[in-house]
Amino acid sequence: MHVNLGSAGTLPTAARQSKLELGDLVLSYLRQLGVEYVFGIPGGAIEPLYNALARSEASGGPRSVLARHETGAAFMADGYSRNSGRLGVCCATTGPGATNLITGVASAYANNTPMLVITAQTPLSTFGRGAFQESSCTGVNTLALFESCTRYNTLVSHSNQLEVKLASAIMTAYQSPSGPVHLSIPLDVLGQPSPVTKPSFNLVELINRPSLIDDEAVKRCYKLLKAASKPVFLIGDEASEAIGSILTVAVSMNIPVLTTPHGKGLVSPYHPLFMGVVGFAGHRSARDILADPEVDTVFAIGASLGEWATESWDTQLVLNERLVHVESTETHFNRSPMARLHVRGRLSTIFDYILGKLKSEASTKLVGESSERIKAQQDQLQLNEEVAFTLDEKDKYESDSVPIKPQRLMRELPRLLPPNTHYLADTGASFAWATHYLHPFDRRLVGRRDGAGGVFRACLEFASMGWAIGSAVGTALALPGQPVVCITGDGSLLMSGQEITVAVQEKLPIIFIVLNDSALGMVKHGQRLTGAAEVGTELPPADLALLAQALGANGYVIHSTADLHDLDFSALIKSTRPTLLDVRIDVDEVPPIGMRTQALKNQR
Repeated sequence: MHVNLGSAGTLPTAARQSKLELGDLVLSYLRQLGVEYVFGIPGGAIEPLYNALARSEASGGPRSVLARHETGAAFMADGYSRNSGRLGVCCATTGPGATNLITGVASAYANNTPMLVITAQTPLSTFGRGAFQESSCTGVNTLALFESCTRYNTLVSHSNQLEVKLASAIMTAYQSPSGPVHLSIPLDVLGQPSPVTKPSFNLVELINRPSLIDDEAVKRCYKLLKAASKPVFLIGDEASEAIGSILTVAVSMNIPVLTTPHGKGLVSPYHPLFMGVVGFAGHRSARDILADPEVDTVFAIGASLGEWATESWDTQLVLNERLVHVESTETHFNRSPMARLHVRGRLSTIFDYILGKLKSEASTKLVGESSERIKAQQDQLQLNEEVAFTLDEKDKYESDSVPIKPQRLMRELPRLLPPNTHYLADTGASFAWATHYLHPFDRRLVGRRDGAGGVFRACLEFASMGWAIGSAVGTALALPGQPVVCITGDGSLLMSGQEITVAVQEKLPIIFIVLNDSALGMVKHGQRLTGAAEVGTELPPADLALLAQALGANGYVIHSTADLHDLDFSALIKSTRPTLLDVRIDVDEVPPIGMRTQALKNQR
């Protein structure tokens, strides 16, 4: 948890010199938590919060980032939270402002992202009278609409409720399972005087998660690990806080490492023990490991084990009695009732314990020697071709043909961009291509601690098109100075591309790479692979580079590998504005979506 305690104890100076409102109290708590940005779009009913934001910005506190659509605001808050470790915050006015937020909030809910959502209501006295954009319980009931996609959801009807409900909401956002929380505040309440002049609670302490573990289960887990003749680690994205200890244990015991699609960014593709991604757009090498009858124990670590991480709930490969499920989010155990053992607790504590036990036993020397051996080999490490791509497609991975093949595009990106580049892959064929063929040049192999996540991010559970576009903005604000690349499709761009102007306004040098095939690519190829009618997927040809230029960004059309290499990427990532690469890909190349299409066939 990153926090800025500089002047967190009091309301902003500008606010203290005038009337103190509830909006100022909200901002003082966000400042206490180190939150820097509130993503949203203003409107009449939420004006008091924006007045408070203006005062906050003037005193060095959280400031407004203006989204172009409320869904984009929620995606930005998601990206900011995932990459900063701080609370993501988004807001909207009443009526359609609130309903526009829902897709982004639902996405955060499915991915357990801590987020505070604030929406407005018309004044209390207007409830039930048909007020403009009324969304009370007698109108379009936005509180009810948020009920199924938030962990905490309440209307603040009196000024004295605000502080306790705000504290309860933020604490809930960080409890297991974490996720978005929602406060709906009427205009007349939000503008009322604050009943206190400074925060009554220390939320930094209240949201601190103790390192609780199930001692007996951890001891059993260690015994199973030592007794296993051929164990495998399957790593999900929630393992980020413990990835250093996990990989050191894997190295010391020579345990093959697989990841779920969400966990891809946590393990270097150059790691000698990495054997690929399991599930959607995954690798044959990973499937072969799990299908090996000699593998007697599979340790799933921080993996939610949904459809796309389990080969559509494959009971032969993943969901069987070989499984040991190690999790901090207990609700994920609902998906693995067949597991041999459930291990509950803080993952960093669990694996620090296991690593400590290994070091205290006869394997102490082995742990140190293995780590040093891997470190010494870092400069000579090569991609395992069996993991990097399907061997019978090597010619496409290396092809110089025009239009450029998506496989070759994914091969070239890590060669052109720095090792610390953060990639976000959007829902659709973009994600499939990136999961299978993009191998970031990350050589951090042991002892790594990266509590805010890895170098590759996706949003699979709710799988909202355009998520990566907004999330890239939040990511870039959370990680100033670090390169951020958004890989998206022309369908997603035409749905949510307006958020690029936020990157323009904020002077963020994000590189947006658009796979332009004039179609909804994943749907088009999915229809063909499943024998469905080919309908509703064509998009008109569009010069997206020209569109980017019109929006104030750099824009380039890419037809070939040579076009890519003609660009000065070092200059682009140091620019004061974003860049869009309109990549005209080979439309006949089929993305690696066989698992998904087979599942659709089975479901039909």
